[in-house]
Amino acid sequence: MTTSETQDTTEEQEKPATLSTPRRPQGGAARGPFAAMGPTDKSMNFKPSAKRLIGLLRPERVRMYFVLALTVSAVIMNVIGPRIIGHAVDKIFAGATGQRLPAGQSKDAVVEGLRNSGQGTFADMVAKMDLTPGVGIDFGAVGQILLIVLALYVVASLFQYAQSWLLNDAVQSTVQRLRNDVEAKIHRLPLSYFDQQPRGELLSRVTNDIDNIGQSLTQTLSQLLFSLLTVVGVLVMMLTVSPLLTVVAVVAIPIAMLVTGQIMKRSQKMFVNQWKNTGELNGQIEEAFTGHELVTVFGRRREVQEQFDAKNNELMGVSYRAQFISGLMMPIMMFVGNLTYVFVCVVGGLRVANGSMTIGGVTAFVQYSRQFTQPLTQLASMANLLQSGVASAERVFELLDAPEQTADATADLPPTRGRVAFEDVSFGYTKDKPLIEDLNLVAEPGQTVAIVGPTGAGKTTLVNLLMRFYELDGGRITLDGVDVATVPRPELRDRIGMVLQDTWLFGGTIRENIAYGNLGATEEQLQEAARATFVDRFVHSLPDGYDTVIDDEGSNISVGERQLITIARAFLADPAMLVLDEATSSVDTRTEVLLQQAMAALRSDRTSFVIAHRLSTIRDADTILVMENGHIVEQGNHHELIAAEGAYYRLYMAQFRGAIVDVDEEDAPAPVR
Repeated sequence: MTTSETQDTTEEQEKPATLSTPRRPQGGAARGPFAAMGPTDKSMNFKPSAKRLIGLLRPERVRMYFVLALTVSAVIMNVIGPRIIGHAVDKIFAGATGQRLPAGQSKDAVVEGLRNSGQGTFADMVAKMDLTPGVGIDFGAVGQILLIVLALYVVASLFQYAQSWLLNDAVQSTVQRLRNDVEAKIHRLPLSYFDQQPRGELLSRVTNDIDNIGQSLTQTLSQLLFSLLTVVGVLVMMLTVSPLLTVVAVVAIPIAMLVTGQIMKRSQKMFVNQWKNTGELNGQIEEAFTGHELVTVFGRRREVQEQFDAKNNELMGVSYRAQFISGLMMPIMMFVGNLTYVFVCVVGGLRVANGSMTIGGVTAFVQYSRQFTQPLTQLASMANLLQSGVASAERVFELLDAPEQTADATADLPPTRGRVAFEDVSFGYTKDKPLIEDLNLVAEPGQTVAIVGPTGAGKTTLVNLLMRFYELDGGRITLDGVDVATVPRPELRDRIGMVLQDTWLFGGTIRENIAYGNLGATEEQLQEAARATFVDRFVHSLPDGYDTVIDDEGSNISVGERQLITIARAFLADPAMLVLDEATSSVDTRTEVLLQQAMAALRSDRTSFVIAHRLSTIRDADTILVMENGHIVEQGNHHELIAAEGAYYRLYMAQFRGAIVDVDEEDAPAPVR
């Protein structure tokens, strides 16, 4: 097994746990099946988050400039259309009116005659028209105008299609970079971050929230840009047609925008809660499914179902309130649009009647008033989707802004002999609760150092510090005299092979899982490692042999067989140093004896650290360390420690001669929590 498998190595009692940041127990479950879920502490504001989200498109600025140019061109063509159609309406109306007037007279003479006959209003209308008395509709001119409008709308549609294609390409590229950034960020985060994050919550941020960001940007940016530019373009055209009607059309807009602004502030908080609850529900489902056998064995299906129902109902309530409140904006904007339409029609009709405007001008303005309120209504309808996307962005930004592990040094590590020294090492998972204080230890090259002690004594923490999964609070650890803090983490971990009690296999064949320890190994080397670790013995009983596909849980092979595969993986890696954390705890007694022999060969000429609860597996260790409360209380080989009749002697007797019944509570080591 490689060092990447160490995410779940730290013993359960060694990690701090708080209500606000529930930690992940050993074995990879997000939390216990019935753990309480608390809300996160804070979320960013809408404006900074939206600005940062839009800033992600900066690398796509060239494409975005083309998108802007295409959008502006499409908007100009769309807003010019109604004005041109208004001219066509004027020609039709003028032709229909001129046909009713006596032929052979000038327009001025006809207007004067209408005024003398008491038809002053009609005379004012005729005076504003471009007509010839007695001449009907010029269908040729009307047809030319309509062809121009058709050409404008066709070209505008093509521009909009090109704009959508470019924008979608830019958004998908941005989302791809965001996924890459999150993936890279995860590899830069310290192990302590994952201890404090439920797995389902983290997966929800990496998958659901990023998908929601992409969907929101794709569906809102194009329409948002087009709607905003349309509002500006239509407003300019409305002013050119009639400033008075423009005032009538826009007077109610500020009130509507003020109301919708207040709605957005309230709904944004609810969208943040919606996605937060989605992540918590995902975490609950993930841990319940992962521990399904445990839930079933202990008969806790009803409790899990009740917990799921409670969280599901809470999510439903939050989602309903978020959608309902944000959904109020659409009806409000539609009401404002209809109200504006009525006022424009009434005032426009009066202005046509008194000759201040033509019927074509009013027709164009009515279309503009619709074009003006329609994008505002669309903006309101997109608000919930936009807020949902920004809420997801906040959660992803929180992950990207999480404190990273300290930067790697650039010093090279010389060829490793394997002398490891802990010099006055101090460490605690929290500053106020030290776990290890002033620890000193020297492991000579080729030695096997066994570490024993009660649960929570700091055994696994010791090797985690060696591999720099956590940074020291004091002192230093050296490898062949070189401070490991000055060595790049990947280079340090390349020298160390690790086999854990909790096996980790990925979805793939048995051959691929073993080869994970050394991707450049030949087939002969792989099978040699499999034979040495007795994987070869059970592989041949499988229908597809080494090509047998196992899922990421390894459910189609036994627990012991999974353990053997991880040992074969470490064997193939041929590391300079070796860490074995209860590596044989899942195999049967006969196989364990054989594996002890195989691992003895694996440990030869390597400095090895063996964490064990079964003391029978470490009797031949060169040095045995007995740890209690983060301190080494005894040190020596098996025979020396038995003769001393101290802490090791008591542990040994408890395993092989029955439990010690009358243990003085003051002498009993208390696990560090």
